Amino acid sequence: MILLNNSQKLLTLYKSLARNIPESLKVYGSVYYINHGNPFNMEVLVDSWPEYQTVIVRPQKQEMTDDMDLYRNVYRIFTKVPQKVPDVLENHEVINWGQIFRIQGCQESLGEGIRAVAFSKSVRVKYLKAILYITDDILKLKVCNKSKAGSSCKAGPREDEHESGDPNFKFSRLDVSHAGLVNASWRPGRNERSLRYIQECLQKLPAYCLLGPDGVPVSWVGLESSCEAGMAYTVERYQSTGKVTQLIRSYMKYLRQKTIPFYATVLEENEKAHRSLMHHDFFAAACGWHQWICYPPEISSL
Repeated sequence: MILLNNSQKLLTLYKSLARNIPESLKVYGSVYYINHGNPFNMEVLVDSWPEYQTVIVRPQKQEMTDDMDLYRNVYRIFTKVPQKVPDVLENHEVINWGQIFRIQGCQESLGEGIRAVAFSKSVRVKYLKAILYITDDILKLKVCNKSKAGSSCKAGPREDEHESGDPNFKFSRLDVSHAGLVNASWRPGRNERSLRYIQECLQKLPAYCLLGPDGVPVSWVGLESSCEAGMAYTVERYQSTGKVTQLIRSYMKYLRQKTIPFYATVLEENEKAHRSLMHHDFFAAACGWHQWICYPPEISSL
């Protein structure tokens, strides 16, 4: 595999990945942030250049020192030839099979190769599937080939950028002081490692919240390092009150202004979230969202 660290080549790759949306979205969104200062210290590997077949985005080696950290040890993959993925994954220079790690992608066809290599190494695999939701904005990138670098996104939305329409509620940036609140409601989290990951996301990426009458967030949404909109939650008291609708509309407006290529994922059983996203003109992509968590035999599962 070739380490792609030239800025012009990374921009070329970014534009090329747009032609494979939505299947390339996890990698596409990750490369977006690499091209914007690389706040999560990630790197890109390709099997060849410029005519590549497989792309892997992963954290740089110094970022993957905790063998138990599921939130940092993440590989995002896009491939044009799923049958050749095992050859790539076998390489210990590409994947550290001695750690607990996640592989994410928008191609279910990755699974066969992942499971085959994991079986050969006595690694247990836990598979998770979700619905991938995108908007027309994202789909248009595939045909217009205008994937742009965009503008700086670290500052996040200003408190006065949008109005809530209710003097008792105010839109605001969700910041690191709210990390504990987010972690407590985030289904994949609720532990110390997830708290550190959330703190990092809130420090480096734009996140939005709606402050209630007492100045505490009652609804929020943020981005992860692949441009996936996640960690979203509305406290029970304000669910079905329209507050989440106000929040999503304002957040989407902000992300579009900054040309950030956002998308969302929802577990199949979360009917409320499905209805909410479709109400905001998201639609389900046929490819779906897929994750494989790998547990080496010498490390107990979380």
